[in-house]
Amino acid sequence: MQQNIKIIGSGFSALSAACYLAKAGNDVTIYEKNNSIGGRARQFSRDGFTFDMGPSWYWMPDVFERFFADFGKKTSDYYELIKLSPAYRVYFGTEDFIAIADNLPEIITTFESIEKGSGWHLQQFMAQAKSNYDIAIKDLVYRPGVSPLELITPETIAKLSQFFGNISKDIRKKFKNKRLVQILEFPVLFLGAKPSDTPSFYNFMNYADFGLGTWHPKTGMYDVIKAMENLALELGVKFETNATVHKIIVENKTAVALIINKKYVKADIVLSGADYHHTENLLESVHRAYSEKYWESRIFAPSALLFYVAFDKKIQNISHHALFFDVDFDAHAAAIYDTPNWPEAPLFYANFPSKTDPTAAPEGKETGFFLIPLAPDITDTLALREIYFEKIITRFEQLTNQSVKKNIIFKESFCKNDFVSEYNSYKGNAYGMANTLLQTAFLRPKLKSSKVKNLYFTGQLTVPGPGVPPALISGKLVSELIKKNKKQLLPSS
Repeated sequence: MQQNIKIIGSGFSALSAACYLAKAGNDVTIYEKNNSIGGRARQFSRDGFTFDMGPSWYWMPDVFERFFADFGKKTSDYYELIKLSPAYRVYFGTEDFIAIADNLPEIITTFESIEKGSGWHLQQFMAQAKSNYDIAIKDLVYRPGVSPLELITPETIAKLSQFFGNISKDIRKKFKNKRLVQILEFPVLFLGAKPSDTPSFYNFMNYADFGLGTWHPKTGMYDVIKAMENLALELGVKFETNATVHKIIVENKTAVALIINKKYVKADIVLSGADYHHTENLLESVHRAYSEKYWESRIFAPSALLFYVAFDKKIQNISHHALFFDVDFDAHAAAIYDTPNWPEAPLFYANFPSKTDPTAAPEGKETGFFLIPLAPDITDTLALREIYFEKIITRFEQLTNQSVKKNIIFKESFCKNDFVSEYNSYKGNAYGMANTLLQTAFLRPKLKSSKVKNLYFTGQLTVPGPGVPPALISGKLVSELIKKNKKQLLPSS
């Protein structure tokens, strides 16, 4: 029996779910409020410069391959991948940086050259990280977060203590050099929480980094969105952009329709890949599974201040990805999680895709993307954005020993207010809900509404959590729940 499935939003999780549900024979339509698909992974172009607006790190290539393999495809059927070498640089002072190679043996050598004995410790640490990766990414994250029993396997029981330790303590036991500690703590920031609040088990992110490497789709992360769109179209999925969903219509505790651009659109199933809190606000309060008090009590991943900058020359002394850790890491983290405020001296990230992709900028010019992590729900003004751009671009010049301010053709900014207006993001968060111990797996908001039949959710606020690979997995998990519930409704023969 074909079901009429309406999907709100067109980010990675929504596209993933749409493909699986269409493959199962359903009539699937995606509704996107903006004028182009991709959600937070949209693309912005101006005067020959092209910017990925959101995700810019391509990690866990095996998850992407597994997604396309479910449809008898490969990533190479749709886009080309380039392994970055170096993967990235981490700056600690003027022309003082550590380059992370594209392979583990070289990284081990780098560590050993900085701290005697750390190469051996890194080897042991990475062996454990790979073991955790094999358990987590190949098994646990493909479970729907319905029951705590999903986490109980012989493998996880053997690693029980790792769910109660934390990444920060583990790293500091083995590595004393502050720079190496910060490099090893960096990958878990993708999970949205401080390393000291992230369970030890999550060191599998270090294997995603050092073990599997950092990749770049040939013409940007939007290549993946276009690939998923093309796959969806091949499977019969329909798309409507500039389609704002105003309300979810519920009758007899069942989702039956959407109000889209003030029009009534019937649905057998409603699936939201949009912000979970926003989606529940499309319901009458009696139908919401989570209260405002619940959302207020959650730990959210940071928001961000982003700058998309066009330069009229090639930028020197820099790699495709670069992290600037020349200021106090703990002070910036405290400004996000402890006493939310604008950090006095912000860490920041810079990305120059035109170093790898010549189509990202006109010849002889450079495309730059800068990001400062910020507390969610922070005060956001154009004046503050300008102050912080001046802070980071001045430090960028000092740390890379070059002048670039006078070479800026244009810059655009994107911050908390834009995350709210463009993506209906709760408190303007950029990455969803943090993956802390008490916000993991079955403790996250559910894929299936507990109050409304035929209403489902997918994306970074539900399982498995924040990040692009988890978003692909989330789409698969919710599609399997929908298919399972459909079978239960069918009369037995």
